[in-house]
Amino acid sequence: MSQVPEKPVRDLTGESIGLVETQTVRFDRPLELSCGHTLPFVDVAYETYGELDAGRTNAVLICHALSGDAHAAGFHAEQKPDNPRHKPGWWDVYVGPGKAIDTRHFFVICSNVLGGCKGTTGPGSINPDTGKPWGLDFPVVTIADMVAVQLRLIDHLGIEKLLCVLGGSMGGMQALEWAVRHPERMAGLLPVATTASLGAQPLAFDAVGRNAIISDPQFHNGHYAQHDTNPARGLAIARMLGHITYLSEQSMHRKFGRNLRHAEKPGWSFDSEFAVETYLDYQGEKFVDRFDANSYLYITRAMDYFDLGEGRGGLEKALKGTSARVLVISFSSDWLFPPSQNHRIAKALLHAGRPAGYLNIDEAYGHDSFLLPSPTHQQAIRGFLENLLRQERGLAEEPVDLDPRQPDEKRRMDLQRIAELIEPGASVLDLGCGDGRFLQYLRQRGAGRVVGVDIDPFRVVEAIENGIDAIRADLDQPLEIFPDRSFDYVLLSRTLQTVRHPSVVMREMLRIGHRGVVSFPNFGYWRNRHQISWTGRAPVSRNLPYTWCDTPNLHFLSLKDFEDWARDEGLKIERRIPLDFTSASEIRFLPNLRATDAIYVIGRG
Repeated sequence: MSQVPEKPVRDLTGESIGLVETQTVRFDRPLELSCGHTLPFVDVAYETYGELDAGRTNAVLICHALSGDAHAAGFHAEQKPDNPRHKPGWWDVYVGPGKAIDTRHFFVICSNVLGGCKGTTGPGSINPDTGKPWGLDFPVVTIADMVAVQLRLIDHLGIEKLLCVLGGSMGGMQALEWAVRHPERMAGLLPVATTASLGAQPLAFDAVGRNAIISDPQFHNGHYAQHDTNPARGLAIARMLGHITYLSEQSMHRKFGRNLRHAEKPGWSFDSEFAVETYLDYQGEKFVDRFDANSYLYITRAMDYFDLGEGRGGLEKALKGTSARVLVISFSSDWLFPPSQNHRIAKALLHAGRPAGYLNIDEAYGHDSFLLPSPTHQQAIRGFLENLLRQERGLAEEPVDLDPRQPDEKRRMDLQRIAELIEPGASVLDLGCGDGRFLQYLRQRGAGRVVGVDIDPFRVVEAIENGIDAIRADLDQPLEIFPDRSFDYVLLSRTLQTVRHPSVVMREMLRIGHRGVVSFPNFGYWRNRHQISWTGRAPVSRNLPYTWCDTPNLHFLSLKDFEDWARDEGLKIERRIPLDFTSASEIRFLPNLRATDAIYVIGRG
């Protein structure tokens, strides 16, 4: 189950949203902050893209990361295409007509966070009591305070319920806070490459970055604006350090290695010579041009203080009240907010009984992967949002046909029989769910909650596109993401023979579900025996349509093999359904010889 097939995913490229304008609104009502201080008013800089529909059902709030701002997509009027510094919004590859967040269908909102330096009230704003920039007199803010300001903006725009709140990194923290504080104000939640609280290592990186700024002689205790100075060197070092955490070792090796930038031999000095050194110098200098040192202090401290479960009885209890449908996305090479941190969020949601999917994407670019044009990431976001919009508008999905006149070797006669075993309202977990169409079919037949699991990220994306809460996981590992007895049925259709450790899988099935339903091709079928005995070769037949060199099957079992194994494992066989492949009729006479496939309903012994 460790092999992941290579399969192209649709690249969602589209047009730019074009020229956009950053707007600013002032909220005169005082804002009480988590630290106990009160701001007399708050200015908020924001941008919107697309049109709000008549029912106000298509609004999507994007929350930005540490160094982001309200300018998520498109171009500002003052930017010239021939200007070498001309750059679109920070998530332009995802937001626009025909892109993952398609502005032909969604009304997209992005605002600069409280404490920022791009138009929203922060330490660089004027303190009304002194007429000078706040500097370090500005009160400390939290992720919850940022969300409180965003809520005022959403109210100002006349939006009662957001279709989705999404964001990566610190933006994911804001999205999670939204789900806990205002669950009634959102239909969907999409946190990406984030965490429910920082661990010791990210806290340490933040501390070093802040110390670099504070130690700069030009810092002047945060009041550098009044001294007409700028702690540029300290801010550049903080950015250089932070930027290292956004990349992966693999991507840095590919891009830089040990290459020298401007010479073939060392210069025997302490100037920047290696390509990676000059790259970090450039990143630091560029950051100083567009960001404020005090905002860096305040925003990183807000991330430090963020702990979604603190004061709420833990993460699981904190998330129990959310009613949003959730998709959590992580990236395999992200070591700043690694997959384990995102998996923890999805696990807490599922243990709290909330609808959630989880997708870990194989990308080599580290934490920055969520900003880059990953086709898998794009397609997952698009599928998730489109299904949310369909559900909010009450649109029915197209009926699923289990027998679309496929060739014999691709027909799944077992699925119809399995569907007949599932009573209306029953909850179903499908291990090895593929594209999720079978779960769609069960849902359309009246099943209750349906969730899928697959190791193939591309199949997980397809399941998401089909409106299924899907989890990327390896069945050969314990499925701790699911609580005990959380499903009526756990399915393993034509997958048992492909897993390395059937005993592990079966134990997990019966821990998670009240019953397990297993189907597999019968290796003891007479045609298979005939091919072995007469040709001396591995069988290739209707129910085993693979040659020996490309088969996914690791175990070739018969009905008798399975029943002996189940007895040894202490499993209770509640029902056996031997099937003929072509007619789907049940075989009662000599099933181990005459059945092409078998279905078993399993319970605890």
